[in-house]
Amino acid sequence: MAINDVFSPVFVPSPLDPEDWEAFRAEAHRLLDACVDQLSAARDRPWRPLSEADKSTLRLGEAGTGIGSAALVDELAQHVLPFHTGNTHPRFFGWVHGTGLASGLLSEMVAATMNSNCGGRDHGAVYVEREVIEWCRRTFGLPETASGLLVAGTSQATVIALAAARLKALGPESRHAGIHDAPPLAAYAVKGVHNATVKALELLGLGSSALRTIPAGPDGGIDLVRLAEAVAKDRAAGVRPFCVIATAGSVDLGYFDDIELVADLCAQEDLWLHVDGAFGAWARLAESPWRELTRGIERADSIGFDFHKWMYVQYDCGVVLIRDQSVHRQAFAARPAYLAKQSEGIGGGEPWYCDYGTDLSRGFRALKVWSALRGYGREALGQAITRNCKLAARMAKCVETVGFRLAAPVRLNVCCFSAAPADWDGAEQDTLNERITHRLQLAGEVVFSTTRIDGRTVIRAAIVNHRTCEADIDYAIAAVERAKGLEAQAPIPASA
Repeated sequence: MAINDVFSPVFVPSPLDPEDWEAFRAEAHRLLDACVDQLSAARDRPWRPLSEADKSTLRLGEAGTGIGSAALVDELAQHVLPFHTGNTHPRFFGWVHGTGLASGLLSEMVAATMNSNCGGRDHGAVYVEREVIEWCRRTFGLPETASGLLVAGTSQATVIALAAARLKALGPESRHAGIHDAPPLAAYAVKGVHNATVKALELLGLGSSALRTIPAGPDGGIDLVRLAEAVAKDRAAGVRPFCVIATAGSVDLGYFDDIELVADLCAQEDLWLHVDGAFGAWARLAESPWRELTRGIERADSIGFDFHKWMYVQYDCGVVLIRDQSVHRQAFAARPAYLAKQSEGIGGGEPWYCDYGTDLSRGFRALKVWSALRGYGREALGQAITRNCKLAARMAKCVETVGFRLAAPVRLNVCCFSAAPADWDGAEQDTLNERITHRLQLAGEVVFSTTRIDGRTVIRAAIVNHRTCEADIDYAIAAVERAKGLEAQAPIPASA
């Protein structure tokens, strides 16, 4: 009996695919044009808040009947695209937000079309990811035995790295037996370490109390004498030190621990060295003197960093690198029968990335990184990072020129300052700096954030935008001057 005698030879199109692909092509081109317009005119399109009417256009209700591609393109272009975070704008200095590259628009279009699951199997996307991981390994000087994984961001990278460190300390059997009968573990980091470290310790069952925060020394990095004392104190108390988290670019100021000296202590004390390099690790690509801040990072047992911050690629894309691939795999590998290793076919392609992290289903994050590296090259990306550092130094000079006060020396790409006179009451200083940032954000002129330094609220600029130029820095400080004057005349409403 022929197969056609049993099965229907008629192939029925899916109702979820376009009925008319040529019409869909035209609509897709129309949306692409809107996206290119958005990127090319980023300077003219700052953040703006959504009105209640704007929010109402996003409501789904029951979403019972679809509106079709043409109407969908209209809604995406008119009601979604304009309301971005603002981080594409060259005067967005708030927090540490990446800016997005034109290459990302192209690569994300390809990735969405391929719809690859990068948890494993033998297909092109996993080979792209391997190239990205290998490039990162060489860039940060880890040995060929190292492994890595693309993740959502440094927060997830920290969980994966500290899980490997925990397994190294307690042994592979801890995956089955748990940690309730194990000796208490302790981790160490400079005071002010990113909260991702705290969350990771909580998620791993060690608790936030396992973190010992060590004061900074005069250079802003971890005080090594105090660190050694804390390790010795824990050992004497029956607590097992297992990990030091070195900071490469602190959250508030962009300061670095002396990674080389921290690595010496870790080697002496047999401790895992993890480097939190969320954005600062990319100083590795900058010119001197900023590149030297990363000296010693090649000695780390694990490193976490983001491509979506200071390497400008689209969200989200972080990386974890781990020196000992065997420990990395022991911490996560688990293959049920339906995922068993295959010698050929799509089920081949070992190693599988699902054996190195928490996710079996993984998107094609690597393509936007690969595209940035292929499209621009390491040299151009490094020059952009260097330029950001020079612009932060320029901002510091502008701050002092107009009579504002630097809150801390600028050592990387972060500038913190106060627009308030030093003889003002502390609360008045805090209020003025905060209200200036609000006024400038709402006006669409400049986005600063605020932070607390020495007990006072100060204005903070993190310069990680490849579009920012010298004129933007000068304009921003002049805008702070204007906003200060306006605050003196007519403060913005408190509700703003």
